[in-house]
Amino acid sequence: MIGCVVSARCTILNLIKQFFGKKNSSGKAAKPEGVITESSVSKIPKTKVRSAPLVAQKTGKKNHNTHSAKEKSHSKFRLKASEYGIQPRMIQRNALTVVEKLQRGGYEAYVVGGCLRDLLLDQKPKDFDVATNASPEQIKKVFQRQCRLIGRRFRLAHIMFGRDVIEVATFRAEHQAEHHGELSRQNSDGMLLRDNVFGNLENDAQRRDFSVNALYYDPKNNLLIDYFNGVEDLRNGKLRLIGDAETRYQEDPVRMLRAVRFMAKLDMFLDRDSENPIKSCAVLLKNIPAARLFDESLKLLQNGAGLKTYELLHRYDLLQYLFPSLSPFFTEKQDSLAEQMIRTALQSTDERIRDNLRVNPAFLFAAFFWYPLREKMDQLKNEADLNNFDAFSVACSEILDGLCRAIAVPKRYTMVVRDIWSLQLQLPKRSGNRAEKTVLLPKFRAGYDLLTMRAELEGGDLVELATWWHEYQLSNPQQRENLMVEQNQRDPQVKKKRRYRRRKPSNRAKSHAE
Repeated sequence: MIGCVVSARCTILNLIKQFFGKKNSSGKAAKPEGVITESSVSKIPKTKVRSAPLVAQKTGKKNHNTHSAKEKSHSKFRLKASEYGIQPRMIQRNALTVVEKLQRGGYEAYVVGGCLRDLLLDQKPKDFDVATNASPEQIKKVFQRQCRLIGRRFRLAHIMFGRDVIEVATFRAEHQAEHHGELSRQNSDGMLLRDNVFGNLENDAQRRDFSVNALYYDPKNNLLIDYFNGVEDLRNGKLRLIGDAETRYQEDPVRMLRAVRFMAKLDMFLDRDSENPIKSCAVLLKNIPAARLFDESLKLLQNGAGLKTYELLHRYDLLQYLFPSLSPFFTEKQDSLAEQMIRTALQSTDERIRDNLRVNPAFLFAAFFWYPLREKMDQLKNEADLNNFDAFSVACSEILDGLCRAIAVPKRYTMVVRDIWSLQLQLPKRSGNRAEKTVLLPKFRAGYDLLTMRAELEGGDLVELATWWHEYQLSNPQQRENLMVEQNQRDPQVKKKRRYRRRKPSNRAKSHAE
């Protein structure tokens, strides 16, 4: 038994020696059969070479390195929001709900824009917007009946929470020549007529107007994303357009008005590269629809810094494109009655906004155009020989028509403007029971406020008139009666003589005469 084992071992050792110990003529050990050598690779059919795993391994390594580099480059734009005082609890609940629901659906979603700018400046945001890589149709699919798609020039999704609306925009990208007209379109001046080219987060940041508005917030990770140093610009009080300023103004001329509004509201300065093209590009505002200019005019004049906004609009020669009818009343020293009235009305509006009081744009328009109306009335009375009432009616129509052509003021405001102007003709008439009827008119208070501003500027009899109406409003019924007695003694009501019509002779009288 033992001999058999030894014999078997010898046999195995001999085989191993033969396999590895055999040398060729060159004195080198022969290669064992079945081992692939470099010279034999060329003899193997190419279809059997399993290079895919090797390529995949190399490609995977390359992608990993690229991904790491990309993450490293993007990490410098991602800031810890807590270091800048921003926490998820500061974001409106409905906006957080929209972001969370989109992220659960597998999409990127961020709170974006002016709300973050205001939070960084310790101001209360007016609204909260969201940006996402989901298309409008995908947003609609996520929110279903809660979502309403709007716009053709710039497609947006409105997510409805009762009366509260969260605006959701899809990431935009640069326009390319191959894009179809349904996605992008520009006119000959470079203005964007349609902007529905979608992209990624970085593309979207490049499409934003100012660096301080190109901020994104991820509430899930409490990260603030800032590609264009918007946070630093806020600290320095600098307003800076992203990209070439002239091109950006050509794409959307309203950006010039937005620049003025942000400068006034946020107390910032416009950097030189963004400021220089304004005067040459201002004429492009003529291409903006009048309805859009109306919306922008409200934002400009009712932002709490209306007086400063007006001065900046004057400085950059932009007022003539919003209110062309006022241009003839602007003087070199800015001391005409029309200019003084504009400043007084804007200062009053700013104070009311600071005191959280209600403001009506109709009053501003009535104040702005009161002296142009007066001049037009005088012109019509002299040239067309119209009485005061007819001249007022014609002048009202002409002034308001010109205003609507420029900024498309809705009828609900123009009707109020007419009422305020009409009261300026009624307030001097106090005899009899006219005062009692006048004070009950719906727009009496607005008409009285305009009267007090006129009295402040013009003086004279208007001061006495404004004082009388002030006392009348604060008086009880007995005091009002006494005021009326005194007024009637000073200015007795002239009774109109009754005019008797001569009656036409009847047929019977005619027959008797014959």
